[in-house]
Amino acid sequence: MAKRKWLILAVVVAVAGVFVALGLNRDTQVQHFTAKVERGDIHDVVEATGTINSVITVQVGSQVSGTIAKLNADFNSRVHKGDVVALIDPALFKGALLQASADLKNSEANLAAARANLEKAKAALVQTKADYDRAVGLTKDGVMSKQQLDLAKSNYDAANASVDAAAANITQAEAQVSLKEAAVAVAQTNLDYTVIRSPIDGTVVARNVDVGQTVAASLQAPTIFTIAQDLTKMWVYAKTDESDVDNIKVGKTVTFKVDALPKQAFQGVVSQIRMNPTTVQSVVTYDTIIEFANPELKLFPGMTAYVTIPVATAQNALKLPNTALRYKPPLAPEEILALYKRFGIEGVEGQHAGDNSAAADGGMLASTGAQNLPRAPKQETAVVWKLHPDNTMEPVKVSLGITDHAYTEVSSVLRGELKEAEEVIIRSVAPKSQILGGIRR
Repeated sequence: MAKRKWLILAVVVAVAGVFVALGLNRDTQVQHFTAKVERGDIHDVVEATGTINSVITVQVGSQVSGTIAKLNADFNSRVHKGDVVALIDPALFKGALLQASADLKNSEANLAAARANLEKAKAALVQTKADYDRAVGLTKDGVMSKQQLDLAKSNYDAANASVDAAAANITQAEAQVSLKEAAVAVAQTNLDYTVIRSPIDGTVVARNVDVGQTVAASLQAPTIFTIAQDLTKMWVYAKTDESDVDNIKVGKTVTFKVDALPKQAFQGVVSQIRMNPTTVQSVVTYDTIIEFANPELKLFPGMTAYVTIPVATAQNALKLPNTALRYKPPLAPEEILALYKRFGIEGVEGQHAGDNSAAADGGMLASTGAQNLPRAPKQETAVVWKLHPDNTMEPVKVSLGITDHAYTEVSSVLRGELKEAEEVIIRSVAPKSQILGGIRR
């Protein structure tokens, strides 16, 4: 029995020793996570967010101030060009028109009186001229004195001046008539403006006043209705980043979705890229206009559209996961440079162990890029790390093509070999004892 107990104890100690040895070995070995090199299609797209709008939207306002007496349209009302959609109380404007008409008639009467005075002045001129001519003859014959001749001459000159004054009074009266006619026209126009008509055929998408409300047009025309011309043909105003503008081509077919119908995709066509930039917190965007048909009126103005614009497609391409392109091995810089030199890789910068960051739990090395940073220029080449069956790593330099932000096309292999189904490292986990400031010791 004593020997048996000692035998069991020896076995337990041996097993414990094996586990301890395995645990120590595991704690001192870096664990790699890999992904396979695949072959397939890659679709490079530009994703943007936009707003749905009607092609033509008209804000119907009021040229005159007053109280809304009647509304003939409401939200979603279908209206035609020339339809009366609202009426402003016309009482004050009718009174102004009557007053202007009375002033016009008064000025016309003054014009008639001025013309009569001209005729009277002309008759007086004829009489004084005849008196002056007789006085001239009688003075030569010695019948009339020089003083009487001067008096006749003075009367003739005064009559001549009266004719000129009467003619001037007619011109002034005619000007007053024109002025009063203009006042009548203005009063009539203001009265006509109390009847508000639809300028286009369309649908009322907004009503901003109620009956009895007073609108003031002294500073700017108040908006009463907003009318969309044709909701069966609409636009998406998509905000696209400045780095994507060159990749978007007019006439390209795009797809988009809305929150109201998340399972349905809609199609449109890029019709314009407007050259009016918008800058928000140093981010520059441009409006890309996308035309689409809305025959069933499922989409409303103002909806948010999530737009996907295809840019390029690579078929049956060798592709790498983007996590493999961001991977940095947990090695010291001199070790990485030695591996680069060993496999003939030159001109690679930024792939040093000092760029890695150790996670707090388990020492997992970060392999994802920083977020919320300015968009970096497109990377043309990269170094990926291939994992061999004996757990050794080999750097492979590749030339990159298009990306769908999950996978990137391998245009060509510049240094080393890379084939379909081979394993590339996407992340490494090292013991905490080997990580100090993100560098393996």
